[in-house]
Amino acid sequence: MDAIENHLVSISQIPANSGHTLHKGTPREAFIKEYLEGHLSQNVAIGTGEIIDATSQPRGSRNQFDIVIYKKNYPKLNFGGGVSGFLIESVIATIEVKSLLDQAGIDQSVGAANNVKQLTTNINSSFSSGWMPPKILNYVVAYTGPAQMQTVHGWILNSHRTLNIPLPSWTQQNKTEIPGTALDGVFLLNKGFVKLDNTPLTLNQQNLNGIRTVSDSINGNILMLFLSLQGACDNIDGAWLNPIPYVANAQFTNIRTI
Repeated sequence: MDAIENHLVSISQIPANSGHTLHKGTPREAFIKEYLEGHLSQNVAIGTGEIIDATSQPRGSRNQFDIVIYKKNYPKLNFGGGVSGFLIESVIATIEVKSLLDQAGIDQSVGAANNVKQLTTNINSSFSSGWMPPKILNYVVAYTGPAQMQTVHGWILNSHRTLNIPLPSWTQQNKTEIPGTALDGVFLLNKGFVKLDNTPLTLNQQNLNGIRTVSDSINGNILMLFLSLQGACDNIDGAWLNPIPYVANAQFTNIRTI
C-alpha cells in the first residue's frame, strides 16, 4: 500500500503538465478510481454522479461526487456520459479528489457531505452481521496540501462554524453507532490524514473520548483509506430497497383487470 501511495503521487505529476485545471483533476480522479477498483470487494462498484432519495426532484440542485462506492444489487439512474444518479440506499461511501487541498475545497466537501447525510433511506431489512455504518461515509483524497494535518483539522472546524453544521459527539460506548455530521476523513497523500474516530477501526489505544484522529505520516495514508472502506463493506446485510416511496406520485391510467 505504501508503494501504491508513492506511485499515485508520482503519476499525478503527468497531468500536472496540462494547462487547464480540469485536465489536471480528471486524470487524478481516474488514478484513485483505478486503485479502488483493483482492491475493493467485488460486491461493490464505483461510479461518478449524484445521490438521491425518494424526496429528490428532477432537475433539483444536487452535489456531484467524483467517486461513489455503491452496492451492485441496487438500481441506479444513468444520466449519460458516465454520470449516474445513485439511490441513497445503495451508497456506502463517496470520495472527492482534490489536486490541491485548501480551505475552499474543505468548505465545499463539508457542505456536500452534510447534504447527503440528510437524505433518508427506505429499505426492508431482515438481518445483518458485521459493522454497518449508520450513515453514508464521506472522504476526501488530496494530492497536495499543507505541511501539517493539524491545518486541515482547523479548516474542517472552520467549515463547521461557517456552514453552521454541528460537530459530532459520542462516547466510547456508542461511538460506532453515531454517524458523523459531514466529512468522515481527509487523506493527503504522503502527508497524513484526519479521520473521525467512530468506527471499529481505531488508533485510539487509550480509549479517549476524542472526535478525530490526526496523523502526520509519509506512508500509511492510502492503507488507512482502504481499511476504512473495506471495514464499511465487510458485512452481510439482509436488506433490500423499498421502492414504494420512489413511485408514490406515479400514475397509471386506463387500468383494468381481465
